[in-house]
Amino acid sequence: MPKANSGEFVTKFKNYSINILIVLLAVITIYLFYNLFKRLTTPHQDIKTQVVDSTTYLTKQPSGGTLQIDVQNGCGVSGIADKFTEFLRSKGFDVVEMGNFTTQDIKTTMVIDRAGNMKNAKRVAASIGVNDKYVIQQMNKNYFLDATVVIGKDYQDLLPFKTQVETQTNP
Repeated sequence: MPKANSGEFVTKFKNYSINILIVLLAVITIYLFYNLFKRLTTPHQDIKTQVVDSTTYLTKQPSGGTLQIDVQNGCGVSGIADKFTEFLRSKGFDVVEMGNFTTQDIKTTMVIDRAGNMKNAKRVAASIGVNDKYVIQQMNKNYFLDATVVIGKDYQDLLPFKTQVETQTNP
């Protein structure tokens, strides 16, 4: 008799297991149909608009906000980019990168507008004493900068160097 009871138990267990599996599959199927119905009845949003809007939000700088700039040494004098970086940071600019320009024989310091806002580039130029005629525009969507300062051989005539010389001679 014990074998008959264990056989009945196994059969009942299989039946319960199959019933539970059927109920779970029915619940999953109802859930999937509900989501399908919900997607079909909800108005679509244009995916391209979302991408353009988020890109615009990520790259657009707030007007009047802190300008992000790059300082490049184009005169070949060691340490000049450091001095300009310190000066610009003291004036409230965010210098995010500093290095050497592709060539070291730049005669006149220039400011390059990278974001398409010449007003901001001219603001950077005015803060270091560069004439507006040396502010040029070379936009590049791969640069996340407002402007690039390329220091030329005329660096001694500019405000960062003049300010440093004045503070050294007038203690």
